[in-house]
Amino acid sequence: MWRTIVGVSPSIRHSSPQDNEPPAVVYLPMRQEATNFAALVIRSRVDPGAIMAAVRKEVQAIDPDQPVFTVQTITQMIAQQQWPYRVFGTLFATFAGIALLLAAVGLYAVMAYSVTQRKQEIGVRMALGADGRQVSWLILRRGLIQLAIGLTLGIAGAWAASRALQPLLVQVTPTDPTTFAAISLLLTVVALAACLIPARRATRLDPLVALRVD
Repeated sequence: MWRTIVGVSPSIRHSSPQDNEPPAVVYLPMRQEATNFAALVIRSRVDPGAIMAAVRKEVQAIDPDQPVFTVQTITQMIAQQQWPYRVFGTLFATFAGIALLLAAVGLYAVMAYSVTQRKQEIGVRMALGADGRQVSWLILRRGLIQLAIGLTLGIAGAWAASRALQPLLVQVTPTDPTTFAAISLLLTVVALAACLIPARRATRLDPLVALRVD
């Protein structure tokens, strides 16, 4: 049957929000394409709860035997369709936050302990005439090298593992550069603090005291 196109509507997402592009949809008059049920979309400036009774009354005036069911607002319908994504999104975000916190705490603890173990070396360098700035830069340089190696391996692993999350993401790329950059910056700040704070404490000690640290 030939159809006459009377207009083109903007793209409307009728299917799952996981679809990158909405599928093609053709709107036909009820007289040309009768169905067993129909959905009414009503725009009103009054409270949605107040207009529901009027809608039922108008439908029953046309056909008293026609049932009216699943009466809800667009906001309620969208919330009902998207609740699984919100629930799982919240869970993933919570677990990711916990994992990031544990990674930051573990990184700080390991690097701070590594600097603390070098107190005797710091004492020797201070006794031989090195100043605090030189010692801090030495500790920081070694920590940055270790951090660069760790970030390189971590980003590569996260980049590969993120491909497995592609089916669960909605309008978000699995390799979001902003997320990778933000996490890398956070871990870099933690590593810098883990190197500088213990190093400054060690440089402020008397070299003889630092030499006697076991």
